[in-house]
Amino acid sequence: MRPPRVRAAAFVLLLALTGCGTGPSLEDQGEVTAAPGDSRSLTVGSAGFTESDLLAQMYALLLQEAGYRTKILSVTNRELYEPALESGQIDVVPEYAATFADWLNAKVNGADAPTVGSPDPATTMTALRSLAAPRGLTVLDPGRAVDQNAFAVTAAFAAEHGLKNLSDLGAARIPVRLAAGDECVKRPYCAPGLKEVYGIEVTAVDPKGVGTTQAKQAVQSGQDQLVLTTTTDATLDEFGLVLLADDKHLQNADHIVPVVNRARAGSAGVTAALDRLNTVLTTEDLANLNEQADSWRRLPEDVARTYLTGRGLIPN
Repeated sequence: MRPPRVRAAAFVLLLALTGCGTGPSLEDQGEVTAAPGDSRSLTVGSAGFTESDLLAQMYALLLQEAGYRTKILSVTNRELYEPALESGQIDVVPEYAATFADWLNAKVNGADAPTVGSPDPATTMTALRSLAAPRGLTVLDPGRAVDQNAFAVTAAFAAEHGLKNLSDLGAARIPVRLAAGDECVKRPYCAPGLKEVYGIEVTAVDPKGVGTTQAKQAVQSGQDQLVLTTTTDATLDEFGLVLLADDKHLQNADHIVPVVNRARAGSAGVTAALDRLNTVLTTEDLANLNEQADSWRRLPEDVARTYLTGRGLIPN
């Protein structure tokens, strides 16, 4: 029998974020000793953008197949959904390992705290789990899919200068204008990192955003030569762009990881259900799924269901 359709709910406002606290109280953080919970009715959170919606749909469908009732709650702001995850209003959410580690670190140690995310996945996961556990959160194992910052040039530019990776661009000594977010001027993974790690001369940062249409059009037209986007950007071909490999690992390890409320969804059953995606979903797969939802205008639930059935993870 086909499992029931995933129900999506608009998350308009979170009231009393600590009102139904199933996570540890502040005075007990660091002393999480209760057995992991196994609620049979689970709320899967989405951050409201295409990729997060797709991952949430896949999580919900896998949990349904394992016998859980699920609903999806869309929350566009981490400042809202993370406290809701701690309190048990949300039970599981797809996250990005390095980004979430640094976000929790800033929450605990202040906005100026040194970053704890790392290009090394093991280092990143150790830091993330140590920050998440005292808050009643369990971080499951990362899969193969990674969505991290990436840099692209036109295919013609790459061919003309023999570029396959960022080291090639640095060695070519070609000054470039970079289309990116305005914060790129100071962020260590962006313009400063390109100079320090690769020797790339960024003459200016064109503040058109990360992976936006305007940013990619600026590189396509030759106004800029390099654009900051992500490894799961599914529209690069439309603009004649290709990624340059981050061969010296400037970017942190933003592997996709499920994060669960331990008191409600920390059981072996939930872990086993979500772990089934780990050895299957790749970065390339995720980019393709994003394309189906964004460019082909397919519903995220339909895209997710088709992918999971095609990989034999849920029945037709």
